[in-house]
Amino acid sequence: MSRRTLAVLGIACTAAFLSVAACTSDHTDAQQPSPSTSTARSGSATVTATPSSTNPPVQKPPELDPDETLAGRQKATTGNASIEFSKGKKGDALIVAVRCQGEGTIKVAVQSVHVSFPLKCLASEVSTTYNQVGVSGVDHSGVVSVEAPSTVRWSLTVGRGTPAQEESPGIG
Repeated sequence: MSRRTLAVLGIACTAAFLSVAACTSDHTDAQQPSPSTSTARSGSATVTATPSSTNPPVQKPPELDPDETLAGRQKATTGNASIEFSKGKKGDALIVAVRCQGEGTIKVAVQSVHVSFPLKCLASEVSTTYNQVGVSGVDHSGVVSVEAPSTVRWSLTVGRGTPAQEESPGIG
């Protein structure tokens, strides 16, 4: 299967005003966006999934950039789990980074802000996806829930950072 297939990511948002973008450019274990990276856009919500190019082991939760703050972490796990994350500063974005390996699809949900996404995991590869959520309410503490089949091992890092800016055309 191609990297593009690994990068397919959906999002279920119940609020039309959500702004979701992947945090891919500066993470030490994520590759730079490339033509093999897919982006899905639905209404005003955007999600970009970027699998890792360095393939660290699934036992090691994804790392954050030095300018990002750790809010929660889950070491390698199988099956379902909920991870609490700490409160952030007003204006912070919420980062949810997931690493997985094993045949199956996991569902990651942040119920308090009505954001969820599936992540297809493969038996033969370790995949890492970074998502940055910048919507009202993400500065509060909360819980990230993961539903995963027993065939998938996964780890997760929740962080806080500056919201990514969407590119806009210049006015001239």
